[in-house]
Parts: sequence; structure tokens; C-alpha cells
Amino acid sequence: MQQAIFLMGPTAVGKTAVAMQLAELLPVDLISVDSAMVYRGMDIGTNKPTKQELTRYPHKLIDICDPRQPYSAAQFCTDATLAMQESWAQQRIPLLVGGTMLYFKALQFGLSALPSADAVLRAQLSLEAQNCGWLAMHAKLAQLDPHAAQRLNVNDTQRVQRALEINILTKKTLQENYQQQSHHQLSCKLHAFAIMPSARDELNKIIAARFEQMLAAGLIAEVAALYARGDLSIDLPTIRSVGYRQVWYYLEQQLDYVTMCEQAITATRQLAKRQCTWLRNWPVEIKFAATAPEALDRIINTMLHSE
Repeated sequence: MQQAIFLMGPTAVGKTAVAMQLAELLPVDLISVDSAMVYRGMDIGTNKPTKQELTRYPHKLIDICDPRQPYSAAQFCTDATLAMQESWAQQRIPLLVGGTMLYFKALQFGLSALPSADAVLRAQLSLEAQNCGWLAMHAKLAQLDPHAAQRLNVNDTQRVQRALEINILTKKTLQENYQQQSHHQLSCKLHAFAIMPSARDELNKIIAARFEQMLAAGLIAEVAALYARGDLSIDLPTIRSVGYRQVWYYLEQQLDYVTMCEQAITATRQLAKRQCTWLRNWPVEIKFAATAPEALDRIINTMLHSE
């Protein structure tokens, strides 16, 4: 039976490094599962593998979109399924690695019947947020969909906006929409692994150190190049990605340097916490590892003994 590997985990735990090590040891093809790495020109802030690493360890679904292009979970499922089929045709094993849990879940279990983004409505909501603030927008969501508002942090503006958009378009809550989930299932033997650090404090330190490394590597110049294009804005999901949003505000002089760094690190830690929550609530069994080396050993042992 055809096989596939999922390697999941919160940001900054070393998933990509493990995947590249596995590529040296197993007949795998690497497929990125990252909603930001699909975009060209967003390299440092996404911690994208270097050009040298990508030459030695090719990843599919990296650098496939311009930052202005929308890219959805549905598009990912289409692209990832094609990439997996190409691997199987070559008698190889697709190894899907990344931290965008929605993409993993959509690929494994199917997509809910959510409406596509509505550009006009999204612009209206963005204008409303500019006028009244995101606290008021979150309060509006609480009236329309209390369960969603309880789950979403007021500072998670992208998801608050999307939840409002879905409610207005469908006249249903998020939970009601998710109950209309499609029954798609991956037709392969799936081995799902996740790196889940046991000590959150240690991960928080790694996240802070990594952001400092990104700054030293030229993150501000990278965001400045996107800013200088003139056709991108903070309303785009790409620019609202963790790290990019804060540097964008810094370039607009809405944040000073110290505050920008603090907010970017805090946002990244919040992202990691959400990713861990996704994994703890995964509908089926996942093999957990506390460290990258442990994950490497578990995956190798599993695949060597797999039929």
C-alpha cells in the first residue's frame, strides 16, 4: 500500500532539519506544509530553507506564489495531492513537513464547506476595523458567533475577520459550517509524527533567539523590499503573517524597534501555542516526540518496520 509521512509541530522546533536528515536516509520526497513558504520573496521571516539546502533537498510547494496571490487550504490540498501522486509514481514516499495545521487537517480529513474569500466584504470589514478598532470587531463577532469569539484572541485579527466574513456570507456559525465537513480521506497508509517540546519555556527562548537571528540576517530589508513594491498592504494575509506584520508597522513608524521585536516574539509564541493546541486535539493518533533527534529516530524505526 502507498505510504506517506506527516511531520508536524509548532514553529521553531526543528522540523525542517529533521526532514532534510530523513531525505538522506529514506526514499522520501519533501513537501512543504507552510502557508507562508509558498510565497516568493518571503524567505528570512518564514525561516525558509536556504537556496543551498533547497538545491540539495528539494521541497515542493515552496516559492510557488507571488505575495499578492491568495493561497487557500483547498489549493494546498490540490497541489499536495498532485505532489504525493508524483512521489508514488516514482516508488517514493511523500514526506509532508510544516506547521500549518489547517493544511494538514484539510488534506487528511477533508475541507469544510466554507465560502471563498469575498474581496468586497473583506475590504468593508477592514475599513470598519480601521474606524472602530479590532476590539469592537471582536465584540461584533461575539454577538454573531459567541463560540468562535471565545476561541479567537482579539489580537488574532486575520482569523477574527475571516470568522466575521464566514458568518456574514453563510448566516451560520463556524461550528455549524464545520459540521458540513467533506468526508475525504487520504487513500494511503499515513504515518503521522509531531515534535512537541515538553518545556514551553525552552521553546520560548528558542523563538526569541530565532527572531534575533532573522533580524541579523536582514528581515527588515526583506520586508522593506515588499513594502517598496507598492502593491502590497497590511490587509493581505501574507503581510499579516507573524513577524512580517510587526516589521511592516515598524516601517510605517507605528512601532518603535523595541516594541516591534517584543510584539513579533509574542505573536510567534502565541502561534506556537495554537499549533500545539491543534496537535493535542488531533482526531486520530499521532506519534509524539519531545525533541528533533527523538522524532528522527522514531520515524526511521517506524518506516524500517513498516510493510
